[in-house]
Amino acid sequence: MSKHLTRIVGWGHELLAEKISNGQLAVDLTAGNGYDTLMLWRQVGPSGQVIAFDIQQEALTSTCLRLQEQQAPVRQWAEGSGVLVAQAGVDLIAAGHQDLATYLPGAPQAIVANLGYFPSGDKSITTLPKTTLQALSQSVEVLAPGGRLAVVVYTGHPGGEEEGRAVDRFFSELDEVNFQVLQLRVLNRPDAPYLLVAEKRERK
Repeated sequence: MSKHLTRIVGWGHELLAEKISNGQLAVDLTAGNGYDTLMLWRQVGPSGQVIAFDIQQEALTSTCLRLQEQQAPVRQWAEGSGVLVAQAGVDLIAAGHQDLATYLPGAPQAIVANLGYFPSGDKSITTLPKTTLQALSQSVEVLAPGGRLAVVVYTGHPGGEEEGRAVDRFFSELDEVNFQVLQLRVLNRPDAPYLLVAEKRERK
């Protein structure tokens, strides 16, 4: 259980960790400072693979350093590198998450995103409704049966409320036959980030 009841990112990590095993594939749509990428790598273990995306080199550098401090094998790729080889370690891609399907060597068991801006960088560079929805649409298509997509939504920055409404609508319209969907909010802090999770149902 999360040490802090209202720590939304922590709940997202725990809900993803329930579904990840050693040797699997996981994806971070927004590398940022690398905390989510590192969490995923710890869950998939030394035989697993994590693929992380970011358009800001500063974010990828921060993520790379964080992973290398933990002795994770890291590979870096430019936009347009094509489908990656399925191999253990972490692949950092300098590209937007809206094209994630063109890089994946298989079906990920977990996909995570923290929307908004890179906290240590240029706060005018944010995730955008159009490309976020493109990434989420591809995510639910490529997600492995039984896998989970977890998205933390921030609405306090310019454009954040619009993106939040778009993401809420996307999750609410997922087919109940194929997906279970959860929303987790801090009810007495309306401006706090909140969590959306979709689990793809396994075929019987």
